Amino acid sequence: MSTIAPERTGVTTGRTEVTTDRTGVATQAIEESQSVRLAPNYWPFVVPALVVVSAVIVFPWAFTLWMSVNSWTLGQSRSFAAMENYLRLASDPRFWESLVHTLTYTSLSVAAPMFLGTVAALIFDARFPLRGLLRGVFVMPMMATPVAVALVWTMMFHPQLGVLNYLLSLVGIPAQEWIFNANTVIPSLVAVETWQWTPLVMLIVLGGLASVPREPFESAEIDGANAWQQFRYLTLPMIAPFLMIALIIRTIDALKSFDIIYAMTQGGPGTASETINIYLYNTAFSYYDIGYGSAMAVVFFIVIVALSFILLMLRQRSQWNDAEGK
Repeated sequence: MSTIAPERTGVTTGRTEVTTDRTGVATQAIEESQSVRLAPNYWPFVVPALVVVSAVIVFPWAFTLWMSVNSWTLGQSRSFAAMENYLRLASDPRFWESLVHTLTYTSLSVAAPMFLGTVAALIFDARFPLRGLLRGVFVMPMMATPVAVALVWTMMFHPQLGVLNYLLSLVGIPAQEWIFNANTVIPSLVAVETWQWTPLVMLIVLGGLASVPREPFESAEIDGANAWQQFRYLTLPMIAPFLMIALIIRTIDALKSFDIIYAMTQGGPGTASETINIYLYNTAFSYYDIGYGSAMAVVFFIVIVALSFILLMLRQRSQWNDAEGK
């Protein structure tokens, strides 16, 4: 007795039939989702979100861009200045000095937490007594408010009353001026930033380590690979996407840093720790030069977007390389 099988496109193997059926189901699902997405009644759901985004993002930046092409000091009449504020930035040595301070501060504030956070993640990934308790203690700094952190560390950095100089005196090291000296102020601020945000990097890397399979390491041990070789050729490539995420978050956050710097030094001594954020704030709200401050904000925004775009492109390229097996 013969049975007539239903017609199917493609090769008549069981595996191909299943694949063809699944492809058809997937295609139908995509078409249905597109039909839902393109339905004519979706605007009532989209418009409120567009209004909110426009109100809190688009309008402020459009207004900032408009102010940047005007000569506007509070209490005086406003006049159109075209590109005058931007040309003034190009010839302003204080702006370039603040840009150097910003890049220096950002580089150190990213490198130190990335290294220490990765080391801490590797330590806390191992099993030892009181690991959970110590993890909780280690992440406490990132829960503190920046101004409170700044006040505590300002007292610790005090040349006469600070605990740091007291500890140095116990081992015979002369007292340091820390944030009160132009040569040590940025490293001191970086130390505070590192103390507060190393736990964030640790948590991100710990998430990556938790997703690493154990089988490759067992095979590597059988082949005689030591701990460094396992880290270099197995652990590091597997957690690289998580390191890139931590790098992007820390870079953007360090570029925007304002509260700790302002609360501890206000850009001093002199202008030794004046980043673009501090200079922008002083220009707009101390000198009331709104037009020039707005031009500075636009330029700094472009710098942040450019650096973020580069980091995202590097992350995307690393994902492509992983997908291609390179």
